[in-house]
Amino acid sequence: MAAQLYKTESGRLFHAGAVAIITVGLPARGKTHVSRSLCRYLRWLGVSTKVFSVGNYRRERMGTIPNDWFDPRNVDAVTVREKIAEDCLDDMIQWLEDGGNQVGIYDGNNVTEERRREIYDKLTSHNINVIYYLIRKSICTKTEIVYANIRSVKISSPDYVGWDPEEAVEDYKHRIERLMEHYETISDTGIPFVKLLNVGEKIIVNNVMGYLQSRMVYYLMNLHVQPRKIYFARTGETDHIECYKGDDELSAEGHAYAKALKEFVVNYRAQAKDSSGNSEEQERPLAVWTSTRRKARQTAQPFADAGFAVRQHSVLTQINPGEVDGMTLAEIKEQYPEELKRARADPYRHRYPRAEVNYTCNNIIMIIT
Repeated sequence: MAAQLYKTESGRLFHAGAVAIITVGLPARGKTHVSRSLCRYLRWLGVSTKVFSVGNYRRERMGTIPNDWFDPRNVDAVTVREKIAEDCLDDMIQWLEDGGNQVGIYDGNNVTEERRREIYDKLTSHNINVIYYLIRKSICTKTEIVYANIRSVKISSPDYVGWDPEEAVEDYKHRIERLMEHYETISDTGIPFVKLLNVGEKIIVNNVMGYLQSRMVYYLMNLHVQPRKIYFARTGETDHIECYKGDDELSAEGHAYAKALKEFVVNYRAQAKDSSGNSEEQERPLAVWTSTRRKARQTAQPFADAGFAVRQHSVLTQINPGEVDGMTLAEIKEQYPEELKRARADPYRHRYPRAEVNYTCNNIIMIIT
């Protein structure tokens, strides 16, 4: 979790009040992936966030249903599905009005202007201020992206348990085609919205204001849906292992570790390349992120010598442990017994004297491929 700078009586942060994020778009556009990813990010910031999935509500109440239930011309089916969607929205409103909860993500298609206006009016009537109302629209004009999403995610959903994969793909395509006939793009520029085109190829931001909302937009601008591998590694040893202030160079063992780390990662990627058969993954370059500390830079030097991209980021730097710098746990217990109790009771927010946060953070390097 990121460092939370303050608390408020309501439990809501950044003076943003209650925020409702409404997803808009046809199926298989990545709405659920973005909703869950954004939810994790906001929780990491310390913001109370929850996803309300219309699809999950429908599956819990109805189980697997035939494809014609997704036909907008099926009046009986539309009535039932609208009732489920409305119940999901009501639950989100009730959750937002419960003390301290701040961001509700309403994950559904919401493909018509009429439906979006109904949602907008209902939320504002519950004192969910319009300035904090964000609509995210996910658009995919490249059919290969849509079909790849169907094959990788949708055919494994509870709707298609026991189905033949090819039949499931065709069935889901028909579901999309039926909704496409009634799809209406967002045209009301008086409300805030973010449009994502082709999973981040292009982004359009309209009338989005506020610090928390801007953090959401920044996250969406840097979001990707294709899998990536991230490896975490400790920096090599120095002669003063427990000392933060020294910023020492690597010891002989540390340099040996750095070279071995580079060889291990290169060989591991080569083996993965031979076994995966994924040409797209094979072409993805390897990048190494380190802190600005000397031992971190030196640990990554063998990667730089081999031609890999190495970037330094201050946010990866070891956090200053303050007056407990260089102490063992036994020494801290002896000299700061009350501080140690407070640290164990609230390890996230506790700060030792003159420290930035807690004493357990260490330098790492991140290897991203």
